[in-house]
Amino acid sequence: MGRNRLPAPPSSRYITPEGRERLRAELDQLWRVERPRVTQAVSEAAAMGDRSENAEYIYGKKRLREIDRRVRYLQKRLGDLTVVDRPMAIGTVTGSSARTSSTVRRNTSASTHHSPARCSNTPLGTR
Repeated sequence: MGRNRLPAPPSSRYITPEGRERLRAELDQLWRVERPRVTQAVSEAAAMGDRSENAEYIYGKKRLREIDRRVRYLQKRLGDLTVVDRPMAIGTVTGSSARTSSTVRRNTSASTHHSPARCSNTPLGTR
């Protein structure tokens, strides 16, 4: 990937209480357990001398960057989420631009008409 990559598509802002707890547990694990352990290992590797040829130091610093990136993401994500107690019902529309791939039907008197713009099983321009 180059430096001009497209941003990731936005993910859902809704989360269950269990999902929020999993994210909080991951954040806590990274911040309180993993990061101090890696920081200690990097500190010990730095004390060995030449850092340019010290693989433990180089890979430890890389791991610290990965941890910090994930911690920033989790902190931002947890701040943006909306906790829902129960999942939404199937077919509930939450936005004005929601689309469906099923056939839309209008029931008028005795016959059923298919809307040509939404009918997924007919070629365009035919009824």
